[in-house]
Amino acid sequence: MFDMLGLLCLIWWCMMLFYPLHADIQCMGSEPQESSITNVKMNWKKMELSWESNKNFSNYKCTIMNKAMKFTDMVNSSLCSFPVKEDVPLHKGVFFIIEVTNTSISKNCTFLPGGMNGSAVENFSCVIYNVSFMNCTWQAGRDAPGDTQYFLYWQNSKYADEMECELYIKDETGRNTGCRFQNVKIETEKAYFLVNGSSKDSLIQFYDEYIELYEIEILTPPLNITVNCTRDTTGCIITWQPPRTSHVENAKCFQYEISIQNKDEKKEKETKNPEVRIGTYKFQNYNEKKKYILKIRTRGRSCLVSLKWGEWSEPIEFGQGKDYFFLVSSFLIALGTISVVLLQYYLFKRYCSFKSIFSPIPKPRDKFNISTDEDIQTEYVNLPKNIFVKEITMVEETT
Repeated sequence: MFDMLGLLCLIWWCMMLFYPLHADIQCMGSEPQESSITNVKMNWKKMELSWESNKNFSNYKCTIMNKAMKFTDMVNSSLCSFPVKEDVPLHKGVFFIIEVTNTSISKNCTFLPGGMNGSAVENFSCVIYNVSFMNCTWQAGRDAPGDTQYFLYWQNSKYADEMECELYIKDETGRNTGCRFQNVKIETEKAYFLVNGSSKDSLIQFYDEYIELYEIEILTPPLNITVNCTRDTTGCIITWQPPRTSHVENAKCFQYEISIQNKDEKKEKETKNPEVRIGTYKFQNYNEKKKYILKIRTRGRSCLVSLKWGEWSEPIEFGQGKDYFFLVSSFLIALGTISVVLLQYYLFKRYCSFKSIFSPIPKPRDKFNISTDEDIQTEYVNLPKNIFVKEITMVEETT
């Protein structure tokens, strides 16, 4: 019953607070001739449905409904009053029925959003991130004229002031397709969003929606994650603090998922990550010769906290792991040494001669043995093969 009453408050918000909407009330009676119930009106400010009757009926039955909700009230006058409570969007239309009890007389009325069919925005969605930032996005209606421009209005609660988007997200044509918000605080009540449109060619249908802001929040990772490991059976103690939010301070409202993977393993094992409800966890399978990677994320357990898992924390490594430094260092030193030796060999071979560098040392002469092999060889070579002795006699003639 109270959920249906939200429909009425929504209508009041739309008609009194936000950009003017294109909508009207159309009625049709059950009587073939002039109806006994006429001049049906809805006072959106007082949330009162009134009518006139040419007959003095004593009892009426008033019904307000849409496709999801229905609310009925019995009155003894031509006036129905409804409590104020927001809940149901209005863009799909609302139906009113006024019946005279114990008769067949009735009046059916429909609150219909005006405008061109298919011109309202589609795929509207919002998300809250980094505690106080919110993005809302939408797509233009499939049948909206090319010059259609959209405008977003929202109200964080029925006690807050209505606001238009201050920072629109635009597409390549300059059309508004989203909005960015800052300093958003999650309230206990639903927030109301309305996207209206304008065009020179035709009226544009509006779109509206109520959203629980905590349900669309992406929780930040837990804070101050620490890991303390020992060699005894205690293993490692992992501690953290709850994530920051704009509306929850109770640590019991959160649930945590712990992911610990062996860094040395190429493939992660398909094991279910443990889930805990407190800010501490004991990792008992710790091996100090291995290196591990730790990540933690959060979701709501109760309270007004999203039930969807938030963002993973930055990876934290702990454990000694294999000592690859010595192996890598040794390999690099050996590789460097071989490279230097090969380079020197190449340079000597290319630019230097061993004979010019290491010239032969002359052999000293043997003073005690004058007749050396070289002298003997020289004398032998200079000797003539045949030795002839000639005597020459010179005769001088005298006169």
